[in-house]
Amino acid sequence: MAPYLFLCLFLFFPHLYASFSSSGSHSCSSLIQFKDSFSITEDASSYCNEIAGHKSYPKTNSWKEGTDCCSWDGVTCDHLNAHVIALDLSCSWLYGNFPSNSTLFLLPHLQKLNLAYNEFNLSEIPSELGRFTSLLYLDLSSTGFVGDKHALEGLVQNLTEVRHLFLDGMEMASVNAHVFMNLSSSLRSLSLAGCDLQGKFPNNIFDLPNLNLLNLGNNQNLNLDPLKLNRSSNLEHLDLSWTSFSTEFIDSVDNLQALKSLGLSGNFFFQGLSVSITNLSSLEQLIISGANFFGGLPDSVGNLVSLKFLDLSYSNLSGPVPKSLGNLLQLTHLDLSGNQLSGQIPRSLGNLLQLTYLGLWQNQLSGQIPRSLGNLLQLTYLGLWQNQLNGQIPLSILNLTQLEYLRIAGNTLKGSIPDEVTAFPNLISLDLTNNLLSGQLPSWLYTAPSLKDIKLSQNQFSGHIKEFQSKSLELIALENNKLQGPLPSSIFQLLNLTQLSLSSNYLSGVIEFRMFSNLPNLESLDLSYNSLSLTSNTTSTVNLTRLFLSSCNLSEFPQFLKGLKSLESLDLSYNKIEGKIPQWMQEVGNDSLTYLNVSHNSLTEVEHFPWKNIDVLDLSSNLISGNLPIPASTINVFLISNNSFNGEVSSLICNAAFLEILDLSHNNLSGTIPQCFGNLSNSLLFLNLKKNKFYGTIPPTFAMGCQLSNFNLNGNLLEGPLTPSILNCNGLEVLDLGNNKINDTFPHWLGSLPRLQVLVLKSNQLHGSLCVNSSKSIPFFSKIQIFDLSSNYFSGPLPVRYINSFKAIINLEKIGSTVSYMGVNDDGGDFYTYSIGIVMKGQDRELVKIFTMWMIIDLSNNQFEGGIPKVIGKLNLLKGLNLSHNNLNGGIPTSIGNLTSLEWLDLSSNRLSGAIPNRLADLPFLSSLNVSENQLHGKIPQGKQFNTFGNDSYEGNKGLCGFPVSKGCNIIDPPPPNVLEKDGSKSNIAFGWKVVMIGCGCGVVFGMSVGYVVFQTGKPKWLVNLVENQHEKRRRRKSKKGNRSSRRRRI
Repeated sequence: MAPYLFLCLFLFFPHLYASFSSSGSHSCSSLIQFKDSFSITEDASSYCNEIAGHKSYPKTNSWKEGTDCCSWDGVTCDHLNAHVIALDLSCSWLYGNFPSNSTLFLLPHLQKLNLAYNEFNLSEIPSELGRFTSLLYLDLSSTGFVGDKHALEGLVQNLTEVRHLFLDGMEMASVNAHVFMNLSSSLRSLSLAGCDLQGKFPNNIFDLPNLNLLNLGNNQNLNLDPLKLNRSSNLEHLDLSWTSFSTEFIDSVDNLQALKSLGLSGNFFFQGLSVSITNLSSLEQLIISGANFFGGLPDSVGNLVSLKFLDLSYSNLSGPVPKSLGNLLQLTHLDLSGNQLSGQIPRSLGNLLQLTYLGLWQNQLSGQIPRSLGNLLQLTYLGLWQNQLNGQIPLSILNLTQLEYLRIAGNTLKGSIPDEVTAFPNLISLDLTNNLLSGQLPSWLYTAPSLKDIKLSQNQFSGHIKEFQSKSLELIALENNKLQGPLPSSIFQLLNLTQLSLSSNYLSGVIEFRMFSNLPNLESLDLSYNSLSLTSNTTSTVNLTRLFLSSCNLSEFPQFLKGLKSLESLDLSYNKIEGKIPQWMQEVGNDSLTYLNVSHNSLTEVEHFPWKNIDVLDLSSNLISGNLPIPASTINVFLISNNSFNGEVSSLICNAAFLEILDLSHNNLSGTIPQCFGNLSNSLLFLNLKKNKFYGTIPPTFAMGCQLSNFNLNGNLLEGPLTPSILNCNGLEVLDLGNNKINDTFPHWLGSLPRLQVLVLKSNQLHGSLCVNSSKSIPFFSKIQIFDLSSNYFSGPLPVRYINSFKAIINLEKIGSTVSYMGVNDDGGDFYTYSIGIVMKGQDRELVKIFTMWMIIDLSNNQFEGGIPKVIGKLNLLKGLNLSHNNLNGGIPTSIGNLTSLEWLDLSSNRLSGAIPNRLADLPFLSSLNVSENQLHGKIPQGKQFNTFGNDSYEGNKGLCGFPVSKGCNIIDPPPPNVLEKDGSKSNIAFGWKVVMIGCGCGVVFGMSVGYVVFQTGKPKWLVNLVENQHEKRRRRKSKKGNRSSRRRRI
């Protein structure tokens, strides 16, 4: 028998081998042709590293003709018959159009096909994929395929055996989600993330008995009908991020008891974390980022004891961090950042011994950093920045030897950084910027072997910078501290250093700039505002792109600039550089320079600007004269204020179509304002022409879509009315037309500008009444904070309706942060801020920055008449009120005593009468008062701030008495009264009205009785004669007066 079997095998094997060889050869040939239909480009798989986290490489480079394709990279064969059954070319750099007749379709035995993360250039998904009837696994994610409706329908109908289908990132905007209704009941994984699917997703997908993974994330136009999830579902992974689903769906999610991963980010219909979610005891990963919870995190979150990954960042969570989070002992990743959580960090977080990532930044957490965080020995990332944490950094933080990223910037931490020479051996990045930390820099900072980034700016560190032993440093930012002494020589040996920022310290000594040539990777250098001196007579070979040497005692343009051909930003401001910009500077960053600041020097001449791509140019505060040079059309910010430029402004400046900030203030420029500025307003945000000699009219036309937020023409010779087209500038915040010759009535229509905060029209020839005749309840100047109409010819009563509309001053509208300035950028920078001139406490002041809390009304030097309205007492946030030099009469309203923020009050040179209200003495911040030259009388209030005012505050009021004027009141102060006036103030009379009436009654009765006796008896005679003589004199005067009146009538 054995010989017979051997003979059969001997005869059969050659035929079998020939069959295998033929099949394998055919498959290999098809694969080679498939490979040749594409080019190899690394960019085609760029998403692989960014999204998938896999390393990409060209797998098909190993495919060679004449070799066994079953050994090729990405190819798997059936060992029994040599059929190609699996092809994995994900992340393989394939680029090109996918041919509809591709030789790939000649591999009918394929069971697995993965072409993810290549680029097929918007090719339509081939319907021929339906030929792979044995296909169990298909992944076409991020391949650039476009999902055609008919092709997808054919794919779904023919791939009846498919178990795993991944089509993430495939463009399906024209496909209705119902195309997936008839998927195989064998399906285990379905991923359609980021496909731009439309319409309603079929509910029956959730009933597929074997479905284990469903990912529909990032399909914002996809809707899920309300449905109750099946309790028998085997679903373990569900991602519905950035889709639309109902709260009913969320409430039934606890039926998915097998669920391990749940993603619901980007949903705006949450009313807090549903209890049904916290009942999922098997849940290991929960991601709900970018939602709108608008509520607190429930304690029941502590029930998710299997949780390993929790991300609830940027979801409008408020309230405290639940202590119950300390129950989640399996947790490795906790991210609650970007919310509004408050209170202290719970100590229970120290129980999470498996935690590797803790993100609590950008909240409102307060108190100290708990020592228990030192228990988290596996922690690699700790992010607590931008909170309200205080106290010291706990010593226990030194226990975190695995820590790679420590970020606690933007708090109010104080004290020194915990120090231990061997601390943080794995630390890569340290950021403690913007705190109150002090003391010397810790010793481990110089030795940490893995440290790349040191960010300790804006603290109070002192002492010397010591020698760095670590060579891994790439970034050192120590600006705005109190560090002193010379730069350590080791800095010039940090070969990986790309950024060095040491500005605003007390560093001293001489630096040879050529030493920076030792740092081949250095890109940014900032040595500004120290006591350093730079020397070098040679051209630099440093490859710098950003160089900041403000206030470095430079007296000329340094020679080392000549070699900086790639420079993008250069700051030489606040030095002592004289003369003109040298010719060779034209070669410095000729094609690359975008930022140049040479302000606050003594430059006298600028010929032209050679830099082709200049974006920001600051020449302000120099001695430059001559005609205004025109910058490149690329200019975005052009600042030349405080110079001596003269002549007219050429309309060529309007060729700068991207100009946002133009400051020509404080020069000798003349002529008319170019009319094209009105068209430029589509890009202009700031236009400052203050203190020049411009004449004529204000530009008559501001284009629709005007972007102006600050318009300043103060201190020129402009005439004529203000054009209503400025209403096109909806974002206007500051309008300053003061100190011109504008002759017009008040432009009431300005009140409809929705963001106007500062209006200055002082020292013009404006006239008429400020009363508004319109009966409409239009909100006038609701955002106004500074309202200055002083030194004009306005008349009539004070504008009660306007005062009632000043909602920002009344505190009915939010006015922003109390520590910010108008005009500051959103990122907090103060590159260019609003400025304005005001009269403050009787003195002319130039506010270089306008604090957002300034609230000022100045209507002085006009012809207003009538009384001061009581409604002025509603302006709760008012800091300065000046109504001086008008014709106001009546009393000072007691309601001014409500203005608890008031710092100065000037009512001088009017016709005010009555007493100074005692309530003014209770104003806590009033530091300047002037009521001189009125008709006030009575006792000056005493106590608190009033004890600091001098005689000049009251002079010209003959009826005032008491300190500090020389006139005494000669009135003994009565004991405390027990009666209230109508306005609620205490009466000065020491007894009640009943007592007064009783006394008067008795006096009348007694007087009448005595009179009767005297005239009846004629005694005493001297009293009778006295009364009779006085009576005769009155009779004669009356007779003469009657005669004179009679003569006038006859004449």
